[in-house]
Amino acid sequence: MANTQSTAENIQDSRIGSAIDERVVGAAGVVGLVALSALAVAVGVTWKLLAISWVAFAAMAVGAPLGAQAARRQHPLEAVWGYGLASGAMVTSAALFLVPQALGQHGRFGSLGIAIGFLAGYVGHTLGHRLTHLDLPVDHTAAALTVHALAAGAIIGAIYTAMPSLTSILGVALVSHKAPAGYAAARRLADEGRSTVALLLPAAAVGLIALPVGMTGFGPSSIVRGLLFGVAAGVFLHVAVDLLPECSAGSETCPVDGEGHRRRDSLRTHAATSSIVGAVAVVFAWVGVAF
Repeated sequence: MANTQSTAENIQDSRIGSAIDERVVGAAGVVGLVALSALAVAVGVTWKLLAISWVAFAAMAVGAPLGAQAARRQHPLEAVWGYGLASGAMVTSAALFLVPQALGQHGRFGSLGIAIGFLAGYVGHTLGHRLTHLDLPVDHTAAALTVHALAAGAIIGAIYTAMPSLTSILGVALVSHKAPAGYAAARRLADEGRSTVALLLPAAAVGLIALPVGMTGFGPSSIVRGLLFGVAAGVFLHVAVDLLPECSAGSETCPVDGEGHRRRDSLRTHAATSSIVGAVAVVFAWVGVAF
């Protein structure tokens, strides 16, 4: 009995320590973004980079609490629709906004970057399960989103500094993939009993790279731009596909354990429908600003 109690206390202490580490990681991201923003204003960096950095941060930061709140209700149908809408929107947003950006920078190396990013996301996810016992302060989903944002931020800092103005389609692009990603990632973290504060790091990551690049005036070659944007698109696409509801035993995004055969089929129908609805919503937003 004493050993059992001691083990339970150790597990609880470990979870508390992990939660504190996750909050520290998230807070560090916010502090870094605030400090870099202040420095950018002081040296006269274009307001466009500041706007992009903070819109990207706000979009994910708004989506995350919604995902955490939804996770508390623990209803299979709600989980399916939450993940389905978010991941459907993420896949479509990647196809409409991220992939064309990568190919526009450099066709061949943009394509290579997409493949590298997608496979890197898969490898990181698969091997990351071997590190779960270490209670790292960032889980694989948050880490992948951070890599995506850092790679994209490097190119944003180099490109948008020279652009005469921001466009409405850029705002739709940011919101349509950052907000659903924040929602879905937060829901997964909350389902695992982990703190969603760690998502403040990937939320801030675009600005953490874009602002320094803008201040230094670094301009990478088209090959490097295509490769980096491709990696960003590929990593994000992997995260989006990974979060699609898969109604099978042990699934995180579509819990069917204990459900009957008919109930599973019903949940699969809802999974397919919700992902399509999420995709259509992004298409309508895209059409509204692009045409």
